[in-house]
Amino acid sequence: QASQEELKAAYRRLCMLYHPDKHRDPELKTQAERLFNLVHQAYEVLSDPQTRAIYDIYGRRGLEMEGWEVVERKRTPAEIREEFERLQREREERRLQQRTNPKGTISVGIDATDLFDRYDEEYEDVQGSSFPQIEINKMHISQSIEAPLTAMDTAILSGNLSTQNGNGGGSINLALRRVTSAKGWGELEFGAGDLQGPLFGLKIFRNLTPRCFVTTNCALQFSSRGIRPGLTTVLARNLDKNTMGYLQWRWGIQSAMNTSIVRDTKTSHFTVALQLGIPHSFMMVSYQHKFQDEDQTRVKGSLKAGFFGTIVEYGAERKISRHSILGATVSVGVPQGVSLKIKLNRASQTYFFPVHLTDQLLPSAVFYATVGPLVIYFAMHRLIIKPYLRAQKERELEKQRESTASDTLQKKQEAEAAVRLMQESVRRIIEAEEARMGLIVVNAWYGKFVNDNSRKNEKVKVIDVTVPLQCLVKDSKLILTEASKAGLPGFYDPCVGEEKSLKVLYQFRGVLHQVMSADNEALRIPKQ
Repeated sequence: QASQEELKAAYRRLCMLYHPDKHRDPELKTQAERLFNLVHQAYEVLSDPQTRAIYDIYGRRGLEMEGWEVVERKRTPAEIREEFERLQREREERRLQQRTNPKGTISVGIDATDLFDRYDEEYEDVQGSSFPQIEINKMHISQSIEAPLTAMDTAILSGNLSTQNGNGGGSINLALRRVTSAKGWGELEFGAGDLQGPLFGLKIFRNLTPRCFVTTNCALQFSSRGIRPGLTTVLARNLDKNTMGYLQWRWGIQSAMNTSIVRDTKTSHFTVALQLGIPHSFMMVSYQHKFQDEDQTRVKGSLKAGFFGTIVEYGAERKISRHSILGATVSVGVPQGVSLKIKLNRASQTYFFPVHLTDQLLPSAVFYATVGPLVIYFAMHRLIIKPYLRAQKERELEKQRESTASDTLQKKQEAEAAVRLMQESVRRIIEAEEARMGLIVVNAWYGKFVNDNSRKNEKVKVIDVTVPLQCLVKDSKLILTEASKAGLPGFYDPCVGEEKSLKVLYQFRGVLHQVMSADNEALRIPKQ
C-alpha cells in the first residue's frame, strides 16, 4: 500500500546510499554501481502503475510470464488480474492435456484365525502343525485414470480385479464427464465384466442453492437373470458453516433410505447416521479427533448396531512422510469377531490390509490387535522412519543448497558490499540517535537459532545484520513488514530451506531490550 511519495523517498534514500559517485575506492564503486542498478530496476517496476499492479498481485513470476506484451498499457489493476487469469487458464488447459491423475487401491485380506481359534486335535497327525497357518484369502485391485479432453470434458477409465477363496472376476468401466455450468455436471458410464453383464449408468450433480445440492445416479445392469435397474438419489444441505445433512434414497438390488449428519471442524469430525433398508438396517455414530501437530495425528471411534449385529471400532492414523499416511483400526463385533485393519495412503494410492483374527470375542485377540500395532509403529518410527526422514530432509536441503549455491553466493556478495557501502550512513544515524537518546541497534543476528535441547546437535547458522538494521532506523523507529527478511538490504539467506529468525539487541532511551522475530513476521521497535 505504499504511496508514490513513499516509494520516491525510499528510492532517493537508497540512491544516496549506493550512488557510485559517493565512493572513491574502485572496488566499492563497482559494487555500488551494481546495487544502484538493482534499486533502479525495482523503482522502474514500482513507479509504473501497470507493472506495479502485476508485481503487487503476482510477484516477480507475474512479470516474467509470457503474454504480457499483448496487454494494453492503460489497463486497470482489475483488468490486469483478469488478463493474468486468462493467460493462466490457457496454460492450465495445456497442462491438462498431459495429466492423467491416477488413483488406485490394493486390498489384501488375511485370515489369521489360526492364531487364536486353533483346534489342536485337528493338527495332531499333520507334520509341521506346531506353527499357526496364516493365509491370504481374498484380494482386490482397482485402478483409474483421468484423461482431460477439454477444460469442461473428462474421460475416466477404471478397472478392478477381485478374488476370494479361489474364485474371482473383474470389470472395466469408461465414464465421460462434462461440466455443464458452474452449478453442475453430468456423467455417462459404460461398463462390462466377466461375472456381470454390461452396465449403463447416468450420474447428475446439481447445486440447487448456494447451501444445497442433489446427486442422482441411475444404472441398468444386464445379466443372465435379466435387466436390473437401480436408482440412487442424495440430497445434501449445509446446516451451518461446519455441518452437512444428507438424505439418501436407494432403489434396486439393495433398497434403503439413509439419513446422516456430518460435522467437520478443524479439531474434530462427527457423524451420526440411520439407515432403513433391505437387507440391512442400522444406526451408526462415529467421532474423530484431529490433533494440531505436524504429523496430523487423528484418533477415531465408532459404534454401529443393526440387524447384522453390533460393531465397535477404534483406531488412529498419522502422517509418516510428506505423501504417506499410516492408519490402523481395531474392529470388535458380534457375530463378526475381532479384526485389525491396516491402511497406508501413499499419494493417490491406497493399500489396505484387513486381518481377521478370530470369530469369537477373545480378550487376548483384542489386546494384541490394540497393543501390537502400537509397539511395531513406535519401534519402526524410532529405528527406521525418523532416521530415513531426517536423511531425506538433509538430502533435499543439500540439493537445494547446491541448486541455489551460485545465487546464494551472489546474494552474499551483494549483502557484504551493501554493508560496506552503509558504514558512513550508519555512523551518521548512530550519532543522530545518540544525541536524542533514540534507537541504537547494539547487535542483530539473522538465520537459524537452536534453542531446543532436542535439537542441540544441529548447527547454528546466523549472520551479523547489525549494520543493515541500523541503516533502516528512521526517527528512532525500525519497521519491518510481513515478508522474508532475506530480501532486505545487507541481508541474505544463510541457511536455504531452513527455519529462520531475527534476533535484535537494541538500546532505547538508554535501556537495553531484546526481541526475537520469525522470518516472515512483521517487526516494529521500539514496542509501544
